[in-house]
Amino acid sequence: MSSSDIKKGKIGTGRPTLKTIAKLSGLAVPTVSRALHDAPDIGSSTKEKVRRIAQEIGYRPDRAGVRLRTGKTNVLALILSTEHDMMNHTARLIASIAAGTRDTPYNMIVTPFFPDQDPMDPVRHIIETGSADGIILNQTLPLDPRIEYLMKIGFPFATHGRTDWSDQHPFYDFDNKVFGKLSIQKLAWRGRSHIAMLAPRPDQYYAIGMIEGATAEAARLGVEFTVLDNATTDDSPQEVTQAMEQRLDDLPKLDGLISGATNAAMALVTAVENKGRHIGQDIDLITKEALPFLHRFRRDILAVSEDVTKAGAFLSTALMQAIDHPDKPPMQFLEVPTEKDVY
Repeated sequence: MSSSDIKKGKIGTGRPTLKTIAKLSGLAVPTVSRALHDAPDIGSSTKEKVRRIAQEIGYRPDRAGVRLRTGKTNVLALILSTEHDMMNHTARLIASIAAGTRDTPYNMIVTPFFPDQDPMDPVRHIIETGSADGIILNQTLPLDPRIEYLMKIGFPFATHGRTDWSDQHPFYDFDNKVFGKLSIQKLAWRGRSHIAMLAPRPDQYYAIGMIEGATAEAARLGVEFTVLDNATTDDSPQEVTQAMEQRLDDLPKLDGLISGATNAAMALVTAVENKGRHIGQDIDLITKEALPFLHRFRRDILAVSEDVTKAGAFLSTALMQAIDHPDKPPMQFLEVPTEKDVY
């Protein structure tokens, strides 16, 4: 039999089940189930055959049945702030995490939290309602109460970013300390000596690293460096533009800018140009980006590539391992930018 037999009426036309795959493949139902769950005692050719048939007939596990049998939802929850950089960074992260669940029993849901909301609320909601088997978090704090809570109750999670407990949990992180250092080096090499950074909120782990790296390198190279204290990358583009315009009045010698986010970088450019100055001439700007986009906006912007696609794929795999194999060491990866990543 083939999957076309369903269309011809040889097999029931209702929702495809494990029995449907078993009839089409000639395998026993338990074998089909184990193949779909990547059991180590099932051969790769059998797994490939079963997955191909499942895809052809549109098989999806009955979530209610799975939950009754196993207590699992086969759902990964990605918790995201509504303030984050949707144009570049976060949109790419969502897509790559979702892609990482492809050909697995898991699906992904996105759970937002809002600026006026306690970040613990969505975490507790997921735990108390049993709506997911694991959680992915970002915008981590050094002593993040969400992480402390999840570790205490033993609930699987992975983080995009590190914490002071990173040795104990799965994570993927971009080395923002090195990013800060590289940014100062690149601007100083271009002759810039009065540099300011628009950083994330100072309580976040990656902001701390970014500022530390830039501060130390500026001191080593003898250039002036300051962190803008009237805005962060979490503010709206309008707020960033207004804050930067004020600082350009206060700091007339400013000739170098570092931004921790793509949207924020575009807002900085707007402020610079509103003041009659030019990126690449009067002021150089360097920022991170997940996609090669900013050169199309202003060709003289300097950018450092952050591989968010790799981050998402890694995080989904790391979380699934934490759920299915909790005794294994947590998967961890630190992406370290180099000079070749600056363009």
